[in-house]
Amino acid sequence: MTNQTEVKRLSFLDRYLTLWIFLAMILGVVIGNIVPDMDQKLDALSYGTTNIPLAIGLILMMYPPLTKVQFSKIPSILSKPKLLLVSFFITWIVGPFLMFLLSVLFLKEYPEYMTGLIVIGLAPCIAMVIVWNELADGNRELVAGLVGINSLLQVFFFSSYAYFYLEIVLPLFGIKGLSLDISMLEIAKTVGVYLGIPFVLALISRWFFIQKKGEAWFTQKFIPFVSPWTLISLLFTIVVMFSLKGKMMMTIPFDVLKIALPLVIYFALMFVLMFITSRFMGATYSDTAALSFTASGNNFELAIAVSIGVFGLHSGEAFAGVVGPLVEVPALIILVKLAQFWRKKWFTNPS
Repeated sequence: MTNQTEVKRLSFLDRYLTLWIFLAMILGVVIGNIVPDMDQKLDALSYGTTNIPLAIGLILMMYPPLTKVQFSKIPSILSKPKLLLVSFFITWIVGPFLMFLLSVLFLKEYPEYMTGLIVIGLAPCIAMVIVWNELADGNRELVAGLVGINSLLQVFFFSSYAYFYLEIVLPLFGIKGLSLDISMLEIAKTVGVYLGIPFVLALISRWFFIQKKGEAWFTQKFIPFVSPWTLISLLFTIVVMFSLKGKMMMTIPFDVLKIALPLVIYFALMFVLMFITSRFMGATYSDTAALSFTASGNNFELAIAVSIGVFGLHSGEAFAGVVGPLVEVPALIILVKLAQFWRKKWFTNPS
């Protein structure tokens, strides 16, 4: 269960988190529209397909939850093989196919947006899922283990999934197939930036401070000190994202809504499916939350990088990739609230 000191420290942010999220969105849109060439200035702060401010925000956002993970306990997730198999089936088989169907159903007349959403559906989330799981008080060790396994699966199978859905399955629905050429090395680089850096920093922090100061100091002093960084970095990242695309959202708002609708349906269906399935299988709340957020999120960082690299920075596919995290943030915040509601209603022993 959550440490009482941490609850007191974060209670103010937690209580009004939804309000802060929407204020950050509004601030980002305003900045993007009133500051001259704001999108170009932020685009200039990029290395390859990685935007530096966004990368910093995401790394700082993921670092505190990872410092709380007791990495020695991660192998214990193997003691739950049925839950793991169900998780991987829903995440890797149901998820991509569901996103494919929703993309074709809602965006068949907009092939670039449709392709962008299909690409999003090909890889589960390995970054923000750690944050959503933390906010919902899910099992940190389980989510860290799932994120690690999913990261490796993405490196090895993303290209094959892209080939299968875009070149084989699309023609079966009467749509011309597409070729998506991206190497395992490019995928590994993206995974390394958004997951590898905070993971290594967290690992070093735990080892260094526990050796020097002791585990009690690390738990009672260091973790409460870094914990607020997650929400502060989340708000910073949202402001940057919406500043980067604020002007575009104002010029083609209906296109944003067209892309947002299937995404919202996807998030909701995947979360509810995994949550109910886990509960039916007798999982604890913390395990259920970890599994559900792992299943419902997607690796937008990878999808954006792939879309920019293959289709171009100003393509419809890249635009769909950017809309993804803009929709994910408020949608997953609502799902955090839903998880907390179901926790009180369905779990007599919430821990």
